[in-house]
Amino acid sequence: MNPKPFLFILSLIFLLNTTVNVNAASFSVGGGVGVGVGIGGGNGDAGGGWVGGGVSYPNPTTRGPSNLKNAYTALQAWKTAIRSDPKGLLNSWVGSNVCGYKGVFCADPSDEMGDPSEPVVAGIDLNHGNLEGILVKELSLLTDLTLLHLNSNRFTGTIPLLNDLFALTELDLSNNQFTGPFPITVLQVPNLLYLDLRFNSFSGPIPQDLFNKNLDAIFLNNNFFSGQIPQNLANSPASVINLANNKLTGAIPVNFGYSSPKLKEILFLNNQLSGCIPQGIGMWSDVQVFDASFNSLMGHLPDTLSCLEDIEVLNVAHNKLSGELPDLVCELRSLLKLSVAYNFISGFSQQCAKLYDKNVGLDIALNCIPGLQMQRPEPDCDSVPGGGLSCLRIPSVRPLACGTLLQSLNSSAP
Repeated sequence: MNPKPFLFILSLIFLLNTTVNVNAASFSVGGGVGVGVGIGGGNGDAGGGWVGGGVSYPNPTTRGPSNLKNAYTALQAWKTAIRSDPKGLLNSWVGSNVCGYKGVFCADPSDEMGDPSEPVVAGIDLNHGNLEGILVKELSLLTDLTLLHLNSNRFTGTIPLLNDLFALTELDLSNNQFTGPFPITVLQVPNLLYLDLRFNSFSGPIPQDLFNKNLDAIFLNNNFFSGQIPQNLANSPASVINLANNKLTGAIPVNFGYSSPKLKEILFLNNQLSGCIPQGIGMWSDVQVFDASFNSLMGHLPDTLSCLEDIEVLNVAHNKLSGELPDLVCELRSLLKLSVAYNFISGFSQQCAKLYDKNVGLDIALNCIPGLQMQRPEPDCDSVPGGGLSCLRIPSVRPLACGTLLQSLNSSAP
């Protein structure tokens, strides 16, 4: 791989981080593991890390002599469409020197022969600006733009067509006031890796094409998306997918787990999901956060959860799950938090009790476990929801070893 594009991205991020004081969670580089991806968040702060998957950056576009002129045209058109600027961020957006505009960052890339070329507008960061306005179609003139970070403003309207922005890898529109259906135009950005639409008022179904894109981070939480999760969820190569706090219904796709091994964090919490936790979850041996709490999931916990050797947070609280809490799940070596509270779990072994001695945050309250305190009243446990539900488990006299089980799952994968 040509190292110049990668070095160009790194130099831009260094410039951004050393020039302005911004929320550290708004920047990301491939590699490393992010934390705090908005689990149960509702304060409108679109913080959170990107779990970098180490995907390749695109080559910069071929630059012509009029790129800064085009940038001036685009930024001035956008300035006129901003109705309120209470912090005065755009007071410096005067004159043709766009590299001096506040929140606009230029870089000096070299051409293929190593000769210096004119600066280009490579990044825009107006996070937490409280700007009110719309995005204009002239933004498509910013063909060298790599980062567009606009979280925590009051932008409304539609997302313009940005398919000419071949260099754009990060688009953060979180915590604004966008409404309407999923903005299909963002899926037409050719080399986008990071998509953040959190804390808006988008509604309607999530398009299937989203999970066919080469995105490394997908944040859709805290909107009003509805309908079923697309069946091609497993196609996504993303390392983090956050669908929390929406109005999604139906079951988690049955092929969930037969996907890219890069997945680190997946969040379904606080939707209206039903059905079973798919057995294929055990295929994600590297996943660190799985949160499907506050739904209506039923059936038994799959034994394949024991294959999640790197899992740190496993939260299935506030569902309608039943059966026993498997010993193998309680033996997971990396667990920091395990919550099955507010379900109908009926069995709890001494192996699971040992988690208290390991300083693991175990919450098993309000289930149906005889002899334990803080459980459901007996009448609540007489009729277990989903008692006749078939979860299509692979039958076994005893729990299968992960390797054997994963081979069985692979042979039956759709």
